[in-house]
Amino acid sequence: MRTRKQRWYRLLHTDKEVVNTAAELNTGSSCHLQLHLFTHTMSFLPPAIRQGLISTRCLRGPKYICPRLSQRIGHRSLHAKATEYLQAHDPDWTESQRTIRESIAKVCSKFPDEYWLNAEETKRYPLDFQAALAKDGWLGVCMPTEFGGSQLGISEAAVMMQTISESGAGMSGASSVHMNIFGLEPVVRFGNAEQKQRFLIPLIQGRERACFAVTEPNTGLDTLKLRSMATRDGDHYILRGSKIWISTAQHAEKILILVRTTQLDKVTKPSQGLSLFYTDLDRSQVDVSEIPKMGRAAVDTNTLFFENWKVPAADMIGEENNGFKMIMHGMNAERILIAAEALGLGYAALRRAAIYANERQVFGRSIGQNQGIQHPLADSWMNLEAARLMVYQAARMYDAGYTSGEYANAAKYLAAEAAFRACERAVMSHGGMGYAREYHVERYLREAFIPRIAPVSPELICNYIGERVLGLPKSY
Repeated sequence: MRTRKQRWYRLLHTDKEVVNTAAELNTGSSCHLQLHLFTHTMSFLPPAIRQGLISTRCLRGPKYICPRLSQRIGHRSLHAKATEYLQAHDPDWTESQRTIRESIAKVCSKFPDEYWLNAEETKRYPLDFQAALAKDGWLGVCMPTEFGGSQLGISEAAVMMQTISESGAGMSGASSVHMNIFGLEPVVRFGNAEQKQRFLIPLIQGRERACFAVTEPNTGLDTLKLRSMATRDGDHYILRGSKIWISTAQHAEKILILVRTTQLDKVTKPSQGLSLFYTDLDRSQVDVSEIPKMGRAAVDTNTLFFENWKVPAADMIGEENNGFKMIMHGMNAERILIAAEALGLGYAALRRAAIYANERQVFGRSIGQNQGIQHPLADSWMNLEAARLMVYQAARMYDAGYTSGEYANAAKYLAAEAAFRACERAVMSHGGMGYAREYHVERYLREAFIPRIAPVSPELICNYIGERVLGLPKSY
């Protein structure tokens, strides 16, 4: 005789049993079977389930489970295992956002946890994962339709990135496509017609990959003090300098790079004198050196050194000396997407912790019965949900044209902190097994440092809120 948790596992993973259970419960009964599942769970259910055997009309307020189903698999067990699919976290999403989640989850299901574990251990870049998303046109989710994109908003892109990370791909999966999703917004907004045609189509189709280079070894987040220079030489610019923490540069064909075209001591404002180029990453002129790092080994991070890098003047985006203004247009969107990726990572860790806490038996009972396990996980779920509300609020405001950065920064801060805590608690809930790679949560914890640190530290976000929202004196 199967235990309740075994029956629940089979309910989620065996279509036939779902159909039979639903049919049995609906025969001669007026009750509706209302399963609290995510759209990516619904995507692999047969049509009979999607067309009425399961009612998902109750999108607001409490969800009620048929009492007879509760008797069969247990209300508490259902609620615990539902964490695996996190279907409860989209009550405020639109139908198009749910469709995106379902479609992305279907792609991600072809790349299970073992794929990402192997990619991590072998430091293998997930080119096939990126190609699978490109095949279905997802790399152009925010790009203009005239170039093959879908021209959807950051809200939809955030759903996509959360789903990727939450699938178990974590930051490795998200980072492999992050730049392609919205990184070329400066080209979309400020590029000329010829540049858009030349640059956007290959990126959307997945034929080219891009990386983004701003940070320098001696300036960090003090972007206005960049030292890398570009000097005009006929129809070209000669670039000299260095960049650091450049993701995917080992595999990117293109690079979006910010450099100085006027010396800092010759401009009237610090934000002047910086120019933006989108050009070939010519490794015969640029030394690309990978940085060994704690996590996300599947996706490289690099330093760049260039002394006489010849870049066509036609690859400059917008006007000379106005590059800083251009990259600022994409900063809020980047923070929102990073926040969504952090959410996915936190939910993935929490899902594994809940499953393990249900299955692990010590002293004759599930460790999930112990409040020392249960309460921290419940707290993390609430923190993730609170952060999720901020993330999608920030996304909606961005899509509506709101340009101030307090909500995007707050979303990044809250999501990163909630995700880190969830990953840490997932490791601790596994005990010694949390330290074993085969359980994946240690990988999540190592990757959880990325959204905490990048693209801006939590301390600088607090500075921003203190000054811009609370009106406090500048602290640095």
